[in-house]
Amino acid sequence: MLTIKNWKMGKAFIGAVCAIVAMNSTVKAAETVVLRYGLLEESASVADLKIAAETGKLPESLETFTKRMTQEQRQAFLGGLRAKIPISVIVLDRLINTQIADTVLSDLAPVINRSGQGGVSAMKAGLILGARQPGGLSVLSFISAYPSKRLEINLPKMINVVQNLNGSFFKTQQFMLAISPQLSPRNIEAVYPIDPRQPGKAKVEILSLKFTDAKRQRQIPVDIYYSAVVKADKPLVVFSHGLGSNKKDLGYLAEHLASHGYVVAALEHPGSNETNTNAITKGKRRIVEPQEFLDRPKDVSFVLDELAKMNQISNKTNNQTNNSELQGKLATNNVMFVGYSFGGATALTLAGGELQIESLKANCQQNLAEVSLGEGVQCIAQELPEKSYQLRDIRIKQAIAFNPTSSLMFGETGLTKVEIPTLIFTSSADKTTPALTEQVIGFAKITSPKWLVAAIGATHLSVKDPSTTLDQAGKTNTPLFGKEIVGDDAKDVRQFVKGITLAMAAQQTPQAAEYQPFLTSDYAQIASTKLFPFRTVRQLPPNILEMIK
Repeated sequence: MLTIKNWKMGKAFIGAVCAIVAMNSTVKAAETVVLRYGLLEESASVADLKIAAETGKLPESLETFTKRMTQEQRQAFLGGLRAKIPISVIVLDRLINTQIADTVLSDLAPVINRSGQGGVSAMKAGLILGARQPGGLSVLSFISAYPSKRLEINLPKMINVVQNLNGSFFKTQQFMLAISPQLSPRNIEAVYPIDPRQPGKAKVEILSLKFTDAKRQRQIPVDIYYSAVVKADKPLVVFSHGLGSNKKDLGYLAEHLASHGYVVAALEHPGSNETNTNAITKGKRRIVEPQEFLDRPKDVSFVLDELAKMNQISNKTNNQTNNSELQGKLATNNVMFVGYSFGGATALTLAGGELQIESLKANCQQNLAEVSLGEGVQCIAQELPEKSYQLRDIRIKQAIAFNPTSSLMFGETGLTKVEIPTLIFTSSADKTTPALTEQVIGFAKITSPKWLVAAIGATHLSVKDPSTTLDQAGKTNTPLFGKEIVGDDAKDVRQFVKGITLAMAAQQTPQAAEYQPFLTSDYAQIASTKLFPFRTVRQLPPNILEMIK
């Protein structure tokens, strides 16, 4: 909701932008647009472009270009001139200096032939001033507000960006900012006696094991993170990785928890790990088999059985581990399960979410799964023979699902059967498992105690361990918003993830009250950084539910 305070802040920001433009340039807003197509160059006035958008008739001054265009290209060009970006000036004001702005500008930069910091400042000014115009932000309002008499545009790149303009992306950002009020910046140390993002004092050890499930003919690698201060009164934490990845997905997070006295078991699913993906590239199999939707939860239950055996104190030497430090300290009946991406769907399944194959089949046959990779993967499960599956493991007492897939596989009522406290983490710029469809709508259906945590500006891979995202280096951005924010660029996100995960785990310990404040909206906003605003809510307000509908 727009408050007077926010409006005044917005006007102050706009005034500052205008002042900066005025101090650094004596020119007015754009009057002429120069279009480039390879070696060809033509120009048109902004007034002529506005007439073209209204009438559908392209300016005669651009005839050199337009006579070479196909009818489809002409329509794309006109569509670009008419394209509106559904974002208010106040929301844009709050986003302009975050990671989101960098993402938007990285898409616009190849279109506009003006590089360097001056070009970035000019684009920001054009966006803010364009959004202030009566019709709101659009391609034309941006062009007309751009602080230079001449604006040079690479026509093919402009058409490419406009054709891929993701309106739902901007709506997602508005939604994320709307789910909790804005607070004044405060120092975490001044508000809270402890900082859950900081590592514990204990040295972390890693024990690598392999468990073989002879019945299903699956060998499951497991890394166990622990320290000398591990205590039996803390829950066992189990991690599940994403599709095509490995047990190191959240390695930094496992080390963080272990340094605070938790035991973390990070397992690897043989039917949907990196090895399986490598086999796909050689043409041996498809991305994942339908059975994997059942085998993943079963992998977890099997590993818990094996760890329970390992936990039994005995006078005999444990040939599997020969490690007495962990005996009697593995709380296999008090587990917090953490899953990422496809592993997030596994977390929701083990928490009680019912797989509803009949409705999944109906949706997929209606070609509804065309929006994201996450939906396409879920449709593979439609080949399973039963109408529904319930795979809850009652030993799991809490669940965290990072960027999970959930839109199709649980149907309309599957997530209403989640019976344990569940935290869902969502990234507003996630293109693989889009926030609104895959996480927010699913969160609204859960009836057990729950948290929705959002990182505005983060992408699908932002929460992953940097060692698992090295392949993203040097990758070009895809129109619009395809670039992944990883490594050092996403360190603020990973720090926040450390804090909320430790706080969630502590809810199953005598320290629950001490860590509960870190699962609140206040902490999320205090922990927010310049690049990444964070949000935490327990319920979606009624007006937000209407926005989703």
